[in-house]
Amino acid sequence: MSKSPRKSIVANFGLLSAELENDQASALESPSPAPVARVGAGVIGAAHRAIDDIRAERDRLRAIFEAGGGAILELDPNSIDPSPYPDRLPDDDAGEFEVFKRSIENEGQKVPIQVRRHPSSADRYQIVFGHRRWRAARELGTPVRALQVDISDLDLVVAQGIENASRQDLTWIERALFASRMDDAGIKPRDIYAALSIEDAELARMRSVYRAIPTDIIEAIGRAPKVGRPRWMELAKTILNEPDALEAARIELAKVTGPSDQRFQRISNVVKPVVARQSEVTPISNGLGTRVGAYRRSPKEVRISAEGALGAEFIRYVEEQLPALAEQFTRQRKSSET
Repeated sequence: MSKSPRKSIVANFGLLSAELENDQASALESPSPAPVARVGAGVIGAAHRAIDDIRAERDRLRAIFEAGGGAILELDPNSIDPSPYPDRLPDDDAGEFEVFKRSIENEGQKVPIQVRRHPSSADRYQIVFGHRRWRAARELGTPVRALQVDISDLDLVVAQGIENASRQDLTWIERALFASRMDDAGIKPRDIYAALSIEDAELARMRSVYRAIPTDIIEAIGRAPKVGRPRWMELAKTILNEPDALEAARIELAKVTGPSDQRFQRISNVVKPVVARQSEVTPISNGLGTRVGAYRRSPKEVRISAEGALGAEFIRYVEEQLPALAEQFTRQRKSSET
């Protein structure tokens, strides 16, 4: 895919967002006057404006921070709700978060989270990003430092994607799942490329997975940090080609426990035999040595295929006999129960 020398608006925003966060960290670590009024219409909301507007906004915000402002608020974490577009799956190891929380407790929160006013609750906020810092503050019972920005749903999901592009701990399936949420939000493919720092071919691979494997199954499996793209694509292909595999996966997930890598392996092991059973074709002969067709059987389906004119006639005969077979089945069940 040819690339224009002029970067997309979202790509430029990604550079600005990183620069702004560096400025925030410096401001927090050096002596400065108390926070003043919040920043209005922050750079995040500029993701869909002209590039010149973004540059002007960057210069304006830099001037605010250099003057000792910055609109860093201290909020009650209980007044903040998570983003409507979750971007990570639960960790298998709760110990990692405990270490992170203790670092916040001992060293303080050095970088603010970003929030917006809740679109339907005037006295509440929603997180743009910084969910782990918010959760740590909430569990510690301390205020959370936050930068408030004005941002739409569309730009919120793009902003989260930009932040995720620089995170090393997200697994492949978490990035793919977030790409699906950007897709659902109507984000243009070129902006998804820029937000996640991927090429069109990689987005196509992600789509092949999240369009074949329902979100509830992905979330039930979890992060699966040791499972990469090839194995997810293999599982997606199996589920896409065989409806019984999807049902088998859901049944197994209802009873499986353990880390997410193990859950993935259990699901992979369960769905493969389903396909193997259906790939076995059993021939049907008429008793005189003439083959009239074949059938494939799965736990909830029998497929009969015809061979030649005699096979087509046989299929019609089977169709005609189905009501009588159902009646005979009912009679046998009743007699066996008495």
